[in-house]
Amino acid sequence: MGRKEMIAMLLAGGEGKRLGVLTKDLAKPAVPFGGKYRIIDFTLSNCVHSGIDTVGVLTQYQPLVLNSHLGIGSPWGLDRRDGGMAVLPPYVKQKGGMWYKGTANAIYQNMGFIDRFDPEYVLIISGDHIYKMDYDLMLQEHKRTGADVTISCIQVGWKEASRFGIMHVDEKGRIESFEEKPKVPTSNMASMGIYIFSWTVLQQYLIRDEANRMSGNDFGKDIIPAMLADGIHLHSYAFNGYWKDVGTIESLWEASMDLLAEKPGLDLYDRSWRIYSVNPNQPGHAVAPGAEISNSLITEGCLVEGGVYRSVLFHGVRTSPDSRVQDSVIMPNAKIGKGARIYRTIIGEGAIVADGVTIGNPSGGPITVIGSDEFVAANQSLLEVEQP
Repeated sequence: MGRKEMIAMLLAGGEGKRLGVLTKDLAKPAVPFGGKYRIIDFTLSNCVHSGIDTVGVLTQYQPLVLNSHLGIGSPWGLDRRDGGMAVLPPYVKQKGGMWYKGTANAIYQNMGFIDRFDPEYVLIISGDHIYKMDYDLMLQEHKRTGADVTISCIQVGWKEASRFGIMHVDEKGRIESFEEKPKVPTSNMASMGIYIFSWTVLQQYLIRDEANRMSGNDFGKDIIPAMLADGIHLHSYAFNGYWKDVGTIESLWEASMDLLAEKPGLDLYDRSWRIYSVNPNQPGHAVAPGAEISNSLITEGCLVEGGVYRSVLFHGVRTSPDSRVQDSVIMPNAKIGKGARIYRTIIGEGAIVADGVTIGNPSGGPITVIGSDEFVAANQSLLEVEQP
């Protein structure tokens, strides 16, 4: 097996607690997005377009649907003998094995997989972000600066800065400080959770981190601060495109609504940067006489009756006469009853909303969430419906 210049390790084992009932039985990267995709499709498609042909996908929490979706990597051109895709669950069945204790430990447990390809560089990416990015451009910057580590970063709003790893950089882009999820951020330059490491350097720190019983075995909390303390060269790579961490209900809804903007930050129809996925074969969507659709993304295999306004409907969704779906995301095979009113809501896969039910508030407030396969009865109190 020939040496690879860079391979990717894709962290896809997050439990996704902040997505509430949507991830009760589903790994966060497998959550549907954009009408016919799952969140992980965006990162895998980035690998395809960046010329990366070897990807280890690290799974852990509720991996069944995710593993089925990934298969052998065919949609992303990763079904190949020389490299390709490998799904890497924790070695819990082996003697002394354990669940991944953190992001760094997940890579540590798979050092043997990485060493098979003897890469010069390792790209660490996450399966729960929506964006298009050419990782090869980041690699060229990593080589140009002579850095040991390059971290992709983006400016975020101050209100959400405490959700991310926050860094300070000098005028040349060198990282001077890094703090994971600070309660009081002093910068809004956020890590995107995308790292390129020179493998020989990362290897040393993974081994050292694993030997430290006080460590949380996390890149942002442990590995990066340790490298900074040792004077290792960490460089920033500024990203100016669309990027969304869809780890919360609010951000998942916002990213979905962003697709419906007059000039969306993320173009799903860009032929030069296709998003590849495992798509069910569905007939074209049907619109009943008298139905009204406005500024919405309606996927193949839907039957639309009533009104749909500024919403995203996945395949298999059925709305009924006199129903109204507004500012909402309706996931695959969900059914909306006659006369139902759905406002600012995410409805999970296979859920059923009974006739005459009103969910959500058109005027604002938190986004309402209905879990997968839930049944919302006509007499059900809205207090029983999850509102994070």
